[in-house]
Amino acid sequence: MNPFTKHTGIAAPLDRVNVDTDAIVPKQFLRKIERSGFGKHLFHEWRYLDYEGTRENPDFVLNKPAYRKATVLLTRDNFGCGSSREHAPWALADYGFRVIIAPAFADIFYNNCVKNGILLVALKSDEVESLFKQVTQKPGEQVSADLEKQTVTAPAGKPYHFDINPFAKTCLLKGLDHIGWTQQFADKIRDFEQKLTQEKPWLV
Repeated sequence: MNPFTKHTGIAAPLDRVNVDTDAIVPKQFLRKIERSGFGKHLFHEWRYLDYEGTRENPDFVLNKPAYRKATVLLTRDNFGCGSSREHAPWALADYGFRVIIAPAFADIFYNNCVKNGILLVALKSDEVESLFKQVTQKPGEQVSADLEKQTVTAPAGKPYHFDINPFAKTCLLKGLDHIGWTQQFADKIRDFEQKLTQEKPWLV
C-alpha cells in the first residue's frame, strides 16, 4: 500500500452515528476476495434508489456535485461498528478516501483501515462539530491531515491534534500492512529457522 504522510482533500460530511460495516458495503457484494472494485458498492443502499445501483439518490452526500471527489470523510460517533468485514475499508479506499474523521471508531474496523492505508482520526466531539459546520456551510472545502505532526487542519486554518498508536503510525508512514512489516525481518526469521533446525532437528 502507499505510504501516508500528508493528505489534503475535499471533505464530505456524513452526518450519521453508528454507521456499521453492512451500511458501508452490504453483504450481497462480498463475493470476491480482490481488494479492487468495491468502491462502486460503497454506501450502496444510501447512494442508490434501486438494487442494481443505476439510479442515484440525489439527497445522499456523495452524490452531490461538491462532494463527488471527496477523499476525506467526516462522520459521527462509532463509525465502522458491526461485523469485522475487511471489505468495508476496501470499499472506502477503492472509492478514494484516504482520511476518515470522527469522535470514535470501532476497534476492528480501525485496525483494518490501518492495514489498508487509511488514516482514521479521532477528534473531540466539539472539534468534529466545528468541522461539520465549516464543510457544510461551504461545500467543497478541503481538510488537511499531517500524520507526522498528528494534526488535522480545518478549512478555516485551525489545526487539531490527534493521538494515534505508534505502531499504526509507523505502518502508515512506511506503507506497510502486518505482512509487509513481518517481511522486513525475513533474513532474521530465516536465520532463526536454520539455527533451530540445527539445534533441535526433532522439531522439524
